[in-house]
Amino acid sequence: MFTGVLVNLFKDIFILLGIMIVMLRLNLRLALTVFSILPIVLFASLFFRIKAREAYREVRTRLARINANIAENISGMKIVQIFNQQQKKFNQFDEINKGYLASSLKEIKVFAVYRPFIDLLYYLALTILIWFGGGSVLRGTLEFGVLFAFVSYVQMFFQPINDLTEKYNILQASMASSERIFQLLDKEEDIKNPQNPVPLTKVEGKIEFKNVWFAYKEGEWVLRDVSFTINPGETVAFVGATGAGKTSIISLISRFYDIQKGEILIDGVNIKDVNQQELRKHIGVVLQDVFLFSGNVKENIRLNNENITDEDIKRIAQTINAHHFIEKLPQKYDEEVQERGSTFSAGQRQLLAFARALAFDPAILVLDEATANIDTETEELIQKALTKLIEGRTTIIVAHRLSTIQNADKIIVMHKGKVREMGTHQELLEKGGLYYDLYQLQYKEQTV
Repeated sequence: MFTGVLVNLFKDIFILLGIMIVMLRLNLRLALTVFSILPIVLFASLFFRIKAREAYREVRTRLARINANIAENISGMKIVQIFNQQQKKFNQFDEINKGYLASSLKEIKVFAVYRPFIDLLYYLALTILIWFGGGSVLRGTLEFGVLFAFVSYVQMFFQPINDLTEKYNILQASMASSERIFQLLDKEEDIKNPQNPVPLTKVEGKIEFKNVWFAYKEGEWVLRDVSFTINPGETVAFVGATGAGKTSIISLISRFYDIQKGEILIDGVNIKDVNQQELRKHIGVVLQDVFLFSGNVKENIRLNNENITDEDIKRIAQTINAHHFIEKLPQKYDEEVQERGSTFSAGQRQLLAFARALAFDPAILVLDEATANIDTETEELIQKALTKLIEGRTTIIVAHRLSTIQNADKIIVMHKGKVREMGTHQELLEKGGLYYDLYQLQYKEQTV
């Protein structure tokens, strides 16, 4: 639109205005006779605009579905092949592609009607001109040269209109595309920064949940009246069955969602009064499903933070026992990371995630099932590194394997969105409650 339309658009408009002025000065009556078809041109253009915009919207929507389907199938190619779903996935794509074809044909049909209609109006204007102008020439009230000039000007007059119809086609496509972009850009943020944020200069790491109620959907409470305190430098573990609310708690600490009732405080400051970016700068999160970007190993640890030097990266990798496997790579720290780290094992990806978290030196460290996908040997390496990782930091661990959290300062047992038990490993075993049952269940599984 910018390179092919806007520049030429002004040129065509100026040519049209110039021709209209010359025609009016040559012969007012004859000019008005020719201009009588302009309302039809404007009406046709407005009608075309409505139909074309609908068609282009549909085309862009269908094209987005094609791209999404392709991206999904390429990412999940291994699963598609394992379960022999190639033909089914091909048929799904074929259906989406047929929909795109139908929308494209609809778009072409709209333009195929509009352009010939403009040509028809040109011949209609020429016919009207010759009919009235020719009669005037025969009666001697109009000079033949003026009529000849008008015939030339009508031809010149419709040339910019035809050019504008071509550009109008591009313009409609651009508008339909820009609509989809602005739908994203204009989307209101659910989590908004406060107008006068409270600065978080040095975070000690004290976390308080005070009577917190939270639901993803209104009325379906995930957390119910949850209260606890994590002191600076403490290591606290959350355990419980799937759906108990453990991951929701760590999402709320980083303020990925807002709570409906209660308060969440960090160092006595309500997180709703803090700028989101500043809050998250002090929280390092290691997830179960590690996302690695295209680039190399160094870039995935540094994440564009130029303050983290190559020496820092090597020192951190040695601290969390990742240096050993990185040094074995052909390019070492410059080894290329392919799509989502597909060439690395789950354990190696997890070690890189630990290195990334440590590189940013957060005051609060969150480990969400960080050792769930790791083999025993790698887990031993990480357990050795954890003592260095958590030193001087408030650490929150979410885990199903109770063996990984026995040394935590405090264990909080969640059940159906509520805090059911709280204490050390030994204290909770002595209570003989939910934690004891979970421990016994896992112990039996390991024995078997």
